[in-house]
Amino acid sequence: MNASQESRDSGWDEGEVVYGLHPVLAALESSGRPIERICLIAGRRHSLVARIHRLARDKGIEVRFVPKPQIERMAPGRNHQGVVAQIGLVRYADPDDLLGRAAGSGWPPFLVCLDGVNDPHNLGAVLRTADATGVHGVVIPRHGAVAVTAAVARVAVGAAETVPVARVSNLATTLRSFKEQGLTAVGLAPASGSPIWSADLRAPLVIVAGGEERGLRRLVSETCDALVSIPMRGRISSLNVSVALGIACYEVLRQRTVP
Repeated sequence: MNASQESRDSGWDEGEVVYGLHPVLAALESSGRPIERICLIAGRRHSLVARIHRLARDKGIEVRFVPKPQIERMAPGRNHQGVVAQIGLVRYADPDDLLGRAAGSGWPPFLVCLDGVNDPHNLGAVLRTADATGVHGVVIPRHGAVAVTAAVARVAVGAAETVPVARVSNLATTLRSFKEQGLTAVGLAPASGSPIWSADLRAPLVIVAGGEERGLRRLVSETCDALVSIPMRGRISSLNVSVALGIACYEVLRQRTVP
């Protein structure tokens, strides 16, 4: 089964809410996820609120002006800034579509695979870094990992709308499919003796990182073409996955842009 077949039955994920001025504006300006309606605190005056209202009206999206307690119930304990968007159902990308996106970019394919990341803050931070460094898409497992939720979108600050995410049932199978299509799979493994800057990251590439607790699973690790580490000189033996991926992604960007 190829990468396309794996994800076709992933369909639409559960609906979410996005809250806050900038995340809601990013959702409106993107065509990535359908917005069912937007709720604004009645009487809220802000230039971005006016812009959100105008964009929603132009796109035919329902806007409701509601009392503050209703907004609080929709985004309890969150810094909603008086605006909440009720998103329809999240559509995940097909893994092969990520390669199609890369083909039209003029940049060698550059993907990120996450093996069991469960913290929405980590996934949101990874998406933000992916947007900043030219990653063409992120692949996550369907089971045993966080999905693209409202919390993820909040941390990503708009990158959940700009970086496509594919959700697959078997990450190792997907990696093998990418490799068959010419990508090199490089896994981040703290125990590896090869520093990341010793690897050639200029060719078509997929960077693979493990989850918060267990790192890369054995089968995923064995599927990688190479394992590299980020050298550390302090007493802490490992980095947060989003920090490690940030370093890795910028090393890819450095190698591809510095003559």
